[in-house]
Amino acid sequence: MTLGDRALRAASILSLALPLVLLAVLVGAAVKAALPRLDWSFLTSFPSRFPEGAGILSALAGSAWLLVLTLAMAVPVGLGAALYLEEYAPPGRLTSLIELNIANLAGVPSIIHGLLGLEIFVRVFGLGRSLLAGAATLALLLLPIVIMTSREALRSVPLSLREASFALGADRWQTIRQVVLPMAMPGILTGVMLSLARAAGETAPLVMIGALTYVAFVPSGPMDAFTALPIQIFNWLSRPQAEFRANAAAAVVVLLVLMLALNATAIWLRARLEKPVQ
Repeated sequence: MTLGDRALRAASILSLALPLVLLAVLVGAAVKAALPRLDWSFLTSFPSRFPEGAGILSALAGSAWLLVLTLAMAVPVGLGAALYLEEYAPPGRLTSLIELNIANLAGVPSIIHGLLGLEIFVRVFGLGRSLLAGAATLALLLLPIVIMTSREALRSVPLSLREASFALGADRWQTIRQVVLPMAMPGILTGVMLSLARAAGETAPLVMIGALTYVAFVPSGPMDAFTALPIQIFNWLSRPQAEFRANAAAAVVVLLVLMLALNATAIWLRARLEKPVQ
């Protein structure tokens, strides 16, 4: 191995190790600050003006509502769009334009989606500062990701399987439903779970549509006002008292656990459902 090769290898190892070390330091500091507040009462109490009695129950419930509603909106539309573009759309300028715009939308900052959601869902559709408006805004944010990951999963299905299905007399929809989708489902589910993990940590779109920073109740329907874990963390960090910063650190740890659980679920689903092509 030449000196140049060694230098490149050392640089690549450093580029991988340095972010991991910094992440470990940040997580360790957050866990250390959160330990005095991480208990069952913190998870089952509502926010309070008194930091020692404040909890994240309403924020946890709001985040759960948001993830479920976002999943219900983004997945059917995103999967349908991916199926059309990959299996039905004829090559041409219109298809290329749609694909280009989807790729561009995936790189748009989340705050722009928040502004779009504020104008369309809150003002034009009159949904107000409700869970439904927040979920629809997050669904707009996730749609390009769901479409692109679903298309990649559909592309991974060998063409020979489609041709074999056609040779046995199946039409296009039967082939998609019985051959393509089952083979592509591990990749599709992985993309959906990873996009949900991103939605769980989004703050800017929810701030733009006016999510509340203090909610002392659990939402009972999609038209209720809400808060979410990132909003609650943002609120506590803006307080001058040091005790609220400890609460924010505990909420950060809970949010990190939630995101890691979603990522672990994606890995488990892929390993569980993926079948080798014979």
